Amino acid sequence: MRSVLTVLVACTSLIGGGTALADAGDRPTLRLGAPAPVAPGVEYREFSLSASHGPAYGHVLRVDLSEPGVSLDLLHPGSVAARATVSRMTAARGAVAGVNGDFFNITETQHPGVEATGAPVGPSVAGGRRLGAAVPDGQRFGPVLPPGATTRDVIGLGTDDRGRLDRLTLKGTVTAKGREMPLRGLNQYALPVGGIGAYNSSWGSASRLRATCGTDANRAAPCTDDTYELTVRHGKVTDAAHRPGHGAIPTGTLVLVGREAGARELRRLKAGDAVRVEERLQPAERGALRFAVGGFPVLRDGRLPSGLDSATSAVRTSAGVGGDGRTFYLLALDGAAGYRSGLTVAELADLMRDLGADDAVNLDGGGSSTLVTRDPDSGRTSVRNHPSGGAERPVANGIGVFLRT
Repeated sequence: MRSVLTVLVACTSLIGGGTALADAGDRPTLRLGAPAPVAPGVEYREFSLSASHGPAYGHVLRVDLSEPGVSLDLLHPGSVAARATVSRMTAARGAVAGVNGDFFNITETQHPGVEATGAPVGPSVAGGRRLGAAVPDGQRFGPVLPPGATTRDVIGLGTDDRGRLDRLTLKGTVTAKGREMPLRGLNQYALPVGGIGAYNSSWGSASRLRATCGTDANRAAPCTDDTYELTVRHGKVTDAAHRPGHGAIPTGTLVLVGREAGARELRRLKAGDAVRVEERLQPAERGALRFAVGGFPVLRDGRLPSGLDSATSAVRTSAGVGGDGRTFYLLALDGAAGYRSGLTVAELADLMRDLGADDAVNLDGGGSSTLVTRDPDSGRTSVRNHPSGGAERPVANGIGVFLRT
């Protein structure tokens, strides 16, 4: 790890802050260190500023997507319901840099005996392949969503190789015995009340019981006993159970989990019945996404959305887009003791704008905030910041920077 006592070089840039503080005289000054190349089109910088709750120090990557061979993709542990450190995922995928991604199902203290899955809150797309959809807003982990935001919000990279904010909504159906039922979940740790969710080999081996706990408005609400699960292999029902199970799901197999009204629909089916499941993640913007990770918007078209928290300060991670989608910014604050007060969400938005982003999202923070780079000479992956927990936290996913050769 790099020492937070590193002296920023004499050629440091000074950039005035934005609108998080109303009085221009109180606006913090951003001090940027000299750029250090990570790979062609990818540069790393340290920065510091005096924020409302104390000094903040951090690390930022500027990724030029117009540079030949430079791209982004989702970092993940190989399963939706699993966790790994950012450095491990970055090294395993051969990425040149990475940061942590979405908030995730980190604990289940309200539901004794129920396994925390480690699955992310929002949708995830890797290499153009949809991995999972968003949980209901009331089931999310992380700070309260600002007005107008939803768990379906993402930042990602389109098939046109431009970064953008978007919103991915699950559209799907379960058809059996002449009946068509809405599909309300895809590889997610929480299902809407009365819904049916599909789980495939991308889910992993974690228990699916968590999907039937809580309600759309209250994550801590009790688990329901009104559940049913069907196993569908090659389009036909093979097994049924009253309680969601666990274990790896083979390729070619789907597990359907229903709660309340969804469970009652699944109980109509028996072994041998034909079942067809169709699903897609529909973007709000035009064009498919090659990569997407969940996070709530803090900057749109260079403006801060109304209702951003300007009181609560914390260590944070962010991703942003500028330059008509051709430049990506990845940022993680440092969690060392002297800087742990961090930034408010509004201050984070101002910072991302000052760095050059037009659009940005808030990602998982606190002990999850991690930024890593690969040394261009040794090939060794190093954590650039000091995670606030003293060591890297295993997380659900992240954003990886790749250089195709």
